[in-house]
Amino acid sequence: MRRRTFLRWASLGAGALALPRAARALPETSRLTIGQLQHGGRWNPRPTALRRLLWELAARTSIETAPDGVALRAGRPGLHRFPFLYLAGDGPLPPFTEPERVALRRHLQYGGFLLVDSADGSDGAGFDASARRELAALLPGSPVLRIAREHVLYKSFYLLDHQGGRVLVKPWLEGQVVDGRLAVVYSQNDLGGAWARGALGDWEYECTPGGEAQRETAFRLGVNAAMYALCTDYKDDAVHLPFILKRRS
Repeated sequence: MRRRTFLRWASLGAGALALPRAARALPETSRLTIGQLQHGGRWNPRPTALRRLLWELAARTSIETAPDGVALRAGRPGLHRFPFLYLAGDGPLPPFTEPERVALRRHLQYGGFLLVDSADGSDGAGFDASARRELAALLPGSPVLRIAREHVLYKSFYLLDHQGGRVLVKPWLEGQVVDGRLAVVYSQNDLGGAWARGALGDWEYECTPGGEAQRETAFRLGVNAAMYALCTDYKDDAVHLPFILKRRS
């Protein structure tokens, strides 16, 4: 679902958003579909992760979602239909081709959002090293930096002050900024591993060291990322900032 479509529906007010799902059904093209980027490595290490995240998004928010993510190549036509892209990997990430980099760079510069998720728990090697290399080549003028605790990403839906995932390699998220907007978010904590749920309803991976509370935080981060992808900084209101910071302290 495009950001403009989401905002148009949001402008109808709480009454419209409270209608039963059948009464406010949107066409498939207006539902949020997360595009998962394919690459030459292990690009889909958690096959059920996006399906569950999209289910949680529909259950927790007023966002209408597709039933699952869509696999796509960065250089293929139609990238603009996916405001939220997801790049995961287990092991080294092979270099993108130059046409793929150009297309992905253009997408991010024109408002797209990319969540990068390391599934192998690496730090300085494996997916982590190669992802940093590719992000530096993708947006050479935007270094990968730690996202400040006060950033609107951490309050776009839930108020968050800690991280989640299957593991906790880093207690913070990193990102790249384009024209003042967070275009790329990078997690080394395997968010997809925390989201993944089997056909029988069992979680596929344990979350360590924080258990189920850590899994819940991973879902809340996913929800916040989706809200930010659709609406960027609409909640970054200075009127509410002192109250939010007081709640976190």
